[in-house]
This record gives sequence, C-alpha cells and structure tokens, in this order.
Amino acid sequence: MMDSFAIADQYLLAPYELNPTRLQDVFGQILSHRIDYADIYFQYSRSEGWVLEEGIVKSGSFSIDQGVGVRAISGEKTAFAYSDDISGQALISAARATRAIAAQGSEKQTRIMGLSGNITRQALYYPSLDPIALCQDADKIRLLERLEEFARALDKRVIQVMASLAGEYEVIMVARSDGLLAADVRPLVRVSLQVIVEESGQREQGVAGGGGRFDYGYFTDTVLQDYAHKAVHQAITNLVSKPAPAGSMTVVLGNGWPGILLHEAIGHGLEADFNRKGSSAFSGRIGERVAAPGVTVVDDGTIRDRRGSLNIDDEGNPTQCTVLIEDGILKGYLQDNLNARLMNQAVTGNGRRESFAHIPMPRMTNTCMLNGDKEPEEIIASVKHGLYAANFGGGQVDITSGKFVFSAAEAYMIENGKITYPVKGATLIGNGPDVLTRVSMIGNDMALDPGVGTCGKEGQSVPVGVGQPTLRVDGLTVGGTNG
Repeated sequence: MMDSFAIADQYLLAPYELNPTRLQDVFGQILSHRIDYADIYFQYSRSEGWVLEEGIVKSGSFSIDQGVGVRAISGEKTAFAYSDDISGQALISAARATRAIAAQGSEKQTRIMGLSGNITRQALYYPSLDPIALCQDADKIRLLERLEEFARALDKRVIQVMASLAGEYEVIMVARSDGLLAADVRPLVRVSLQVIVEESGQREQGVAGGGGRFDYGYFTDTVLQDYAHKAVHQAITNLVSKPAPAGSMTVVLGNGWPGILLHEAIGHGLEADFNRKGSSAFSGRIGERVAAPGVTVVDDGTIRDRRGSLNIDDEGNPTQCTVLIEDGILKGYLQDNLNARLMNQAVTGNGRRESFAHIPMPRMTNTCMLNGDKEPEEIIASVKHGLYAANFGGGQVDITSGKFVFSAAEAYMIENGKITYPVKGATLIGNGPDVLTRVSMIGNDMALDPGVGTCGKEGQSVPVGVGQPTLRVDGLTVGGTNG
C-alpha cells in the first residue's frame, strides 16, 4: 500500500510540476506582508453514488473534483482564495489575493519540508485505499439488489424499497507557513436503506444503513441483513404505534445514534469559535460544573475506521481524543489553529473544511458520552412512567441559547418499569446545557452510530460520528399528538 505522501505527490504536485521549492515561492508572496499564519490546502476527490429502486438502477453518478485553497491570517482577519486550477501561476495569484489583509514590510521566511525529508508520520486510523476502484460496478449493483431482497423477504407488507450506496476517495495535502507538510488519503463508503410498508391503507417507513472509512467489502450479507431487519422493524413498529403523549416526563435515550442529540444540543456549543465570540451557552465556563456527576463527553478523531475519524485534520494537525466534559466539569473546547492562537489554548486537531473551496473552522469528529455503571434494563426498570426514545430522526438547535427540538423515529412508552407500546409523533424539546444536568442514570452499553452522520455548519458539510450509552433524563419536555 502506497504511503499517503507518495499518493498526494502523485495526484496533487507532480502532475503540475510543483514541489516544496515552488511552495516556498508561494509563501514568499504571502509573507512579504505582515501575516501571522498562512497555509495551502490541496485536494483531489472522486465520488460515486448508486440508487436502486424497485429492482432497477434509477440513478448513478460519478464526479472528480480537485483544487487548491490559499489562506492567510492576520490577527482575527482571514483572507482566502481558491482555484480548481492546480498550477504554479494559480497559486501565486491566490497568494497575492490573500495578502491584502495585512500591511507590507514583514521579513518572515518559511521552509517547507521535502517529500522525502524528515517528516513526522501521523498515526493511521484507516487504510490508504480507493474503495471506488476496488469494487466492480456490477458488484456494487449486486450489493444493492441483495439488500432489497433481504428487506422484501422479511415481511409481506413491504411494498417499496430504495437502496443506495456512496463512495469517496479523497487525497489531501497541507503546506503551512511554519514549515509543516502533511498529507492524508481518506476512503469513505456508506450504504442506506429505506423501506415502506402498508397495511389496511396505512403506510409507514423505516430507514437503516451504515458505513465508514473502509471499502465495500465491509458490507457482507450479515451486515446487509442487519440493515434490512432494522429498517423493516422500524416501519412495522410505526404501523402499530399510538399517538405520543405530551408533557414533562422521564425520557430514556437509547445508545448509539441517539447521541445525535448530544452532538447537536451540546457539541456545537463546545466549538471554540462560538466560545471565543461569547455566543455559546458554555462561554467562559471552563472549570465549572455544566453536567450531572458521571457525565463525561469526549470528541475522538482517532477511533479506527470510523466515519468521523481523521489521521490529520484539514490544517495538518494530528487528531486526538479531547475531553470536553469530565464527571460533569467543563474541561475545554474544540480548537482549530486560528481560535487556539487567539484564545491561547492548545490545538485539538478539529480544524475541518468541506473542500478546498472552504475555510477551516472548529468542527466535531466522533463525539461521544462515555459509559456509566448502570445496566440498560436497570434504567428502564427505574421509570414508572416515561418515554423510551430508541432512535432519532431530524432535529435543530440554537447555538446561542442551547434550545433544541428533536423528533423520535422510533419510541415506546415505559409503564411501571417495562417497555409497553410504541408511539409516534414524539418530539423532545429542551435546552442542551440544562439537559446535561438532568441526566440521572448512565448505562454501561456505550455504542457508536452505524456510520451515517453528516454535520452542517455555516454552509459546510462534513462526515461525523456520535455515540452514547443508554441514558435516563428526568423532566424533559415531550411534544406529542395526544395531549
């Protein structure tokens, strides 16, 4: 398997007669002015998507994208230029555009490490492979056909199935004004399933899927059958569900994907840019108790093969496991280069961008709440009357206030310590920082989501992961259709 630097050179530098010496010339253009920091971000990506519906390939897409972004920072000001033309002249033009934010007169010099020089190799949390090239198109279609077959075989009430897969092969290289040169090769695949069931004129849907930073070989028949079972089970459950009640009640959140509530309602509020500007509900609260005892939240970009993991972030920094909240105490924020410098904090490897055409900002990778000491059955048994939210659909949050609204895709009533009947139309309404203080029991069954998360922020989307154990939250407002 080729080294990531060799692959990056093959795709991003050599075809355009670029090398570290030429990059030093680009930095020379930028640093002739008073600039605190500058970087150059190269990217090459190939992506594909296939959709199978009613046994027929309804759509297939394939795209190639490449380009370079040049950024210069002076104080709090950022200048950014990008081009889909990777050439020496395009780089020089972009560099001249970015230096406009600073006055002339700097004598800064930079030396970029050579591709064969003494470069510190980052840890590898996924292989440098190309999932698109490793699997024939016919095999990809057959994978989707098997997924549809598995779903239809589970229940005669399944009337419609849509299966899709997506793959991406991304190569990036970052050169910085402090001399660092870093590269990464990032595979990413995902399979999704949607089923619709019908009984007595009533229709309901269920969804499932997963993926990560590996190739399509991950999707064995056992994995596909699991997706089919989950999607059909969710749809059939909704067929027999009753309207959800409304009001304040105890809510038990399932493990795994329900951690999306943690991501949205709490995680975004712990990103450094919001806290530096004082717009987060967590601003200025490091060292304070912000959650119930036992609540520990981390952001970990180093989990093997996970969708949200990165060998390096999009500024060339190694990712890490960052403790955000420990036993209820706020410990820190997610930092990129700019905000870490302005806040006088350590970089955490969370500088991320959607593509070469976007500037990096602090973003989550895999955000998880760690295990407690309770058995999930013990948590359910402790609730006299409440809601068990096993799975979530969509949601939204206000970063400034922390207020959120989430819809439950699969939920059940808890009565006298037992899960009884399924309900639909349940929404969870609350305030992120407040919810953390209402956690009264934490399970020992922490699980990660199956690999389906995409996070949006300021118009940029990046792949992420979430996870949590089963949680009991007291006094959460449930919006329902049966008031």
